[in-house]
Amino acid sequence: MSPRAPRLRHPGAVPYPDKLLAEDEEIVRHLHPHWLTIFWPIVWFLLIVGAASFGAALVPDGNDQGSFRLILVGAAVLLALLLVVAPLLRWRTTHYVITTHRLLFRQGVLARHGRDIGLSRITDVSYRQTLWDRIINSGTLTIESAGESGATVLTAIPDSDGVQQLLNHMIEEDADRRAQENAGYIRGEHEDPGGRWA
Repeated sequence: MSPRAPRLRHPGAVPYPDKLLAEDEEIVRHLHPHWLTIFWPIVWFLLIVGAASFGAALVPDGNDQGSFRLILVGAAVLLALLLVVAPLLRWRTTHYVITTHRLLFRQGVLARHGRDIGLSRITDVSYRQTLWDRIINSGTLTIESAGESGATVLTAIPDSDGVQQLLNHMIEEDADRRAQENAGYIRGEHEDPGGRWA
C-alpha cells in the first residue's frame, strides 16, 4: 500500500449488496446521480398535487361530483407515476460504486444493466464541468480502459472533481497492492521450506 495517502472510506452504512464483492474487496464510495436530477420530479409532484386539489374544489355539487373527483384523482395518480415515481426510481436504482478493486455501474428498475471495470484496466479518468455544473458541484466523468471499444461516460456525478481524484488514488493503490502480491509470490517461489532463499 502506498504510504503517501491513507485509504479513503465512504462514511456511514452503504446500502449496496455485499454479495457482489469479492472476499478482500471493500466499498470506498457509493454514489447516485446528483440530487438535482430529481429536482423536476419534485416540482411536478407539487404542481400535480396543487392542480388536483384546486380542480377537486372547482367540481360543482351534484350527483356526479364524486365521479368527477375520482377521474381527477386517477389522472393525477397517472401523471405522478409517469413524471414523479418513474424518475425517482431511476435515480434511486442508479449506482456508481468505487471499490478497492473496481468501478461498478448499475442501472434499471425492472430491466437492469451494469458494467464493471477493474481498476487495473483503467488508463485515464477525466472530468468535465460546465459553469452550472461548477455551481452545483456536479460533472461528467469519462473513463478510458484498456481493451474496451470506447470510453465509459458517467453523467451527473456529484463532486466529479473529487471522484476523479479518488479514482486516480485508488488506481495507484490497486497497482501497489498488486505489485506487493506479485513480489510476495516471487519471494515465496525462491524460499525453501526452512525459510531460506534457494
